[in-house]
Amino acid sequence: MDRLTAMRVFVTVAESGSFSATADQLEMSRAMVTRYVGALEQWLGARLLQRTTRSVTLTDAGESCLRRSQQMLALMEDVEQETSRHGTALRGQLRVTCSISFAYAQLAAALADFLKRHPQLKIDLNASEGALNLVEARIDLAIRISAEPDPSLIGRVLAPCASVLVASPDYLAEHGVPQAPADLEHHRCLSFANFGKSTWVLRRGDERCQIQVRSQLSANEATALLQAALAGGGVALQPTYLANPHLVDGRLQRVLPDWQPPDMAIHALYPSRKHLSPAVRALLDFLVERFATPSWS
Repeated sequence: MDRLTAMRVFVTVAESGSFSATADQLEMSRAMVTRYVGALEQWLGARLLQRTTRSVTLTDAGESCLRRSQQMLALMEDVEQETSRHGTALRGQLRVTCSISFAYAQLAAALADFLKRHPQLKIDLNASEGALNLVEARIDLAIRISAEPDPSLIGRVLAPCASVLVASPDYLAEHGVPQAPADLEHHRCLSFANFGKSTWVLRRGDERCQIQVRSQLSANEATALLQAALAGGGVALQPTYLANPHLVDGRLQRVLPDWQPPDMAIHALYPSRKHLSPAVRALLDFLVERFATPSWS
């Protein structure tokens, strides 16, 4: 068996804590994952993992092997990157992460178009609401929406991210149309569980106000709140990249159109300039160009 592949399998098991998750991530059978780990243990003459029905943990030898294996894989990636600079086709696999809503509304289609240009590349997209550690998760590029991104990361702004207040026509017909921000205190509101759950900040020109809203339904993810708004569940604060198609087709209406939540920006972030591969650079340049004039504006 290929020892470098065995190291990659072992590192993935150690990082994920699961043979099944490793099999899914590396697109191989669970039995093959077990064989690679067993072969590596046989080659080294040491037990690397302690396995129970519920967990996988590293032995002392496994801790040492993990560090060395990570170094070997990083070195191999450097060799591949240096070699690819002399070729014309981009190869390998990129790991990208972003929010579920942006993946659904914009990024998945953008990545599909990018891969049409580079058919020998593979992309693993992790769509989640958690703030992953890019180094530990071996993420090459993170697309994050924030007013103040993590200062420890290198980043480029892809596009502004405006938000709007929306509700369905049926909800507004039943409960009335808010005429001022204070009216929101008497409406059913749909809010983000992770931030701004009870307080919404709105501005109109130089005016700024904070509204204490009654959040009947909260969620940690924008598309869930979008579906609730479409179903007549209340007033939702939504990013325009997600809400605009429904504003155009009339399934949603703007609420308090003169008032806007604070703008944020869509950032492409990566851990370090030092080891930015040609494939990551190509993807970054592609996304900067694609979102320079956002289609949802």
